[in-house]
This record gives sequence, C-alpha cells and structure tokens, in this order.
Amino acid sequence: MTTATKTSAPAKAAKKTTMKNYIESIGRRKTAVARVRIAEATKFSYVVNGKTLEEYFGTEELRGIVIAPLTREGALGKYEVSVVVNGGGVHAQAEAIRLGISRAVVKDDINQKGDLKKMGFLKRDSRKVERKHFGLKKARKASQWSKR
Repeated sequence: MTTATKTSAPAKAAKKTTMKNYIESIGRRKTAVARVRIAEATKFSYVVNGKTLEEYFGTEELRGIVIAPLTREGALGKYEVSVVVNGGGVHAQAEAIRLGISRAVVKDDINQKGDLKKMGFLKRDSRKVERKHFGLKKARKASQWSKR
C-alpha cells in the first residue's frame, strides 16, 4: 500500500521566500524600525521590503551605509539579508538597517563584536525630533521680541 503526500492549501499560501535557520534582530533610528533576518549564503543577496538593495536605495552613499557592517574581509558574500523596514526617511532607514545587521552578525559570531563596536555600528542613535512646545512656533523657536 503506497501513500501519496499531498500539500495542503495553507502550506502553499505561505511565504515564497522562506529562509532556513535565520537570525533575526531589530534596528531603530529616529522613527524608522528595521526587522533584519540574516542567513548563511554563498552569494551576495539583499532584499529590502521585497526589492533589491539597488532598487530601494537609489544612492551609493545609502547602499554603503547598509552594507558597511559586512564590508570586512569575506563577510560581504557570507550572509543572505532580508529586511522589512518602515517609518522615517531613507537615511534613517539605512542606519536602522545597519544597526540591525550589526546586531544579527554579533548574534551569529561573537568575535565580530569588537570590530563592529569600534566602528560605532552597535550603538543606537537615540536622537529624535523634539516636540513643539506651547507658546513657541517650533520646539525652540520663539516669536520675535519687540520692545514696544
């Protein structure tokens, strides 16, 4: 008696790009939040919100910020990176992704912590926009003072 294996409909409806044995971390900057997943890979692969790195970040500067934690010797092609990022502007999103990748790399290999810490990639930049205060035009800008 032979048994045939059938795949159920919910199993087919699962995500198309599933990563096996990934490491997940979160990076934040201003109001941008990046959920980063890295997995062992044999080639350079970045996916940001379903787009490639070049499609999502138009300038070379922003792409450089994102791949900075992996630009050490041999680390660039070692990981497959998948990112879901929202909030903030593109520069804040790039820095949030950089922090998330750095944290995930440290989870994978603790020996990388010293190098990434020296480069400043493991520090959360907590600066945010200050709120507008009552009686002022902006957070700190007051209306012009007149003597009479």
